[in-house]
Amino acid sequence: MYLNTLAGRSYNDYMQYPVFPWVLADYHSEILNLTNPHTFRDLSKPMGAQTAERKHKFIQRYKEVEKSEGDLSAQCHYCTHYSSAIIVASYLVRIEPFTQTFCSLQGGSFDVADRMFHSVKSTWESASRDNMSDVRELIPEFFYLPEFLTNANHFELGCMQDGTVLGDVQLPPWADGDPHKFILLHRQALESDYVSAHLHRWIDLIFGHKQHGSAAVEAVNTYHPYFYGDKMDLNNIKDPLIKSTILGFISNFGQIPKQLFTKPHPSRNAHGKSLSGRESVLSLHSSGILPPFMSSLQNLKLSPVTIKGAVGAVLYFLS
Repeated sequence: MYLNTLAGRSYNDYMQYPVFPWVLADYHSEILNLTNPHTFRDLSKPMGAQTAERKHKFIQRYKEVEKSEGDLSAQCHYCTHYSSAIIVASYLVRIEPFTQTFCSLQGGSFDVADRMFHSVKSTWESASRDNMSDVRELIPEFFYLPEFLTNANHFELGCMQDGTVLGDVQLPPWADGDPHKFILLHRQALESDYVSAHLHRWIDLIFGHKQHGSAAVEAVNTYHPYFYGDKMDLNNIKDPLIKSTILGFISNFGQIPKQLFTKPHPSRNAHGKSLSGRESVLSLHSSGILPPFMSSLQNLKLSPVTIKGAVGAVLYFLS
């Protein structure tokens, strides 16, 4: 979450909502084995490159599209994004205010039931293998909020083509139909040794040096130019129609987070050893990583300046 905050991601903005990775690739086993590397998603690759066949198709797309200025067919691997307002609202559609947000984005009603978020397994298969328009990642709620997986409000979400009434989200067998168990195991997977040893590779893709340029091309990790908000200078676009089109594109499909790192992110300390105090701050700063908020409270000292004023007054002081 700390990197999301630094990169401008916020719960207050659906278009720049915090993004979390898919960490598992096993949504079919009866028992989740967190000691088996095959249980996990390849964190060194974006969702569009999780299988060799899928990766090859996106590389071919990149090669076939000629570079163009101000055109929706600009050269890139992906014309959709891994995080957007509709993705966030679709994940959380069973709880308010996201239910109303989802309907608003869909023109006032729910989407076709088969296209709505109804199964963790099928959503993973779509985003990692089956659907060339789907490269979505996850949101933080997958690791702490079991309520979003149940239709406790009894919304009429429709019926799928096979006659199944859409209700609670279908969970993997290893969750035993229990949303709380799913969240618990999913959180354990996020904190597992495997993810700890490989998460920095995903950080490179989303927040780091593989977000832009030749490194992104090599990693099969380039998105439509309109997704890179910090690279688009809308003030220089005079045509109101073009500007409106670009803004609509960004609104519908999301934005790339601000780039935080220009060098490969270091892996998590394999020994679990953590530094404290000033040593920790200096170590993290020298490696290009900022320490977590309030990480050294024991070193804080009370300010000698007394700050007091009338209720509602804005005070200015120099330290």
